[in-house]
Amino acid sequence: MAYPSAVLFDLDGTLTDPMEGITKSVQLALSKQGIEVADRRELLPFIGPPLFESFQAYYSLDDEHAAKAVEDYRAYFSVTGIFENTVYPGIPELLRELHEQGVYTAIATLKPTVFARRIAEHFGLLPFLDVVAGSELSDRHITKGEIVRRVLKERPPSLRRETVMIGDRENDMHGAKENGLYAIGVLFGYGSKEELRAAGADGLAADADTLGRMLRSFTPSADRGTVSPPASAGD
Repeated sequence: MAYPSAVLFDLDGTLTDPMEGITKSVQLALSKQGIEVADRRELLPFIGPPLFESFQAYYSLDDEHAAKAVEDYRAYFSVTGIFENTVYPGIPELLRELHEQGVYTAIATLKPTVFARRIAEHFGLLPFLDVVAGSELSDRHITKGEIVRRVLKERPPSLRRETVMIGDRENDMHGAKENGLYAIGVLFGYGSKEELRAAGADGLAADADTLGRMLRSFTPSADRGTVSPPASAGD
């Protein structure tokens, strides 16, 4: 049995399902802009990408109105929406296993670090994490690649070939590839199989059990800073 040296996890759609809290927060923020969204499922694309840019992309808000929408979003999310959230089945057990095996584990999320840490602590995940890395509240255009680099800054460069990034959206896969990491896409989040493969996912996991099996069979590539694929699932 072999494990990666380090595993970086996205948060939303990977460790936890934040659908209720995020969509309610977005719905409220849009209503203050005079935009009413009756079906919160229309707001699922907000889960994962940067919030400021999502308000601009999906509802054509300019910088001023997008910034106000983010402010209104956080007013609800920071108090109530943050805990309208559930941990995916099998995730606590997987994090505990990796921690006990000496694997360096981190959250690498575009969500502000202050929120990500509160979520990890609330759901009992924090003891199994070495680092929780996210954006700053003032960040507007930060990328997942930048967040990943913040985590890797404390790691020896030689270990990148033994590091895995796990996430559910294309920005997670792009962030991994920009930094020379192996990327696993999870199919229980909010990105499709097609999105993840197009973004360069090396493997797909249908659930936490499958993800655990993939990580236990990890084999670094000897020839470059990527890794040879473990058995993939969800094809």
